[in-house]
Amino acid sequence: MRRLLALSVLVLAVMLGGCHDMTHSAPVPVAGFVTDMKSFDAFIATHPTPDQFHSTYPDVLLVLPGMPSTREFRNNNSRYFAQLDKDGRITGGKFM
Repeated sequence: MRRLLALSVLVLAVMLGGCHDMTHSAPVPVAGFVTDMKSFDAFIATHPTPDQFHSTYPDVLLVLPGMPSTREFRNNNSRYFAQLDKDGRITGGKFM
């Protein structure tokens, strides 16, 4: 009888162990301009929304299609020209 009870408790614990909130935590904001390109590319690969981009990289100017911008040369990764998919998510782009 004790074995059956112990086995039942174990099975219940295993079943409930998979029931937890699967939401992702918000990314930590990165201060300054982009210096870690590997992390930045990994972030872009998640196809973030413009709001998620602003939250994660608040110091980088995000230029979306159709937005007016100047064309001065920047070499400090401070301005990102994004490409969007049909849902408005960032799928790629380039620093200029």
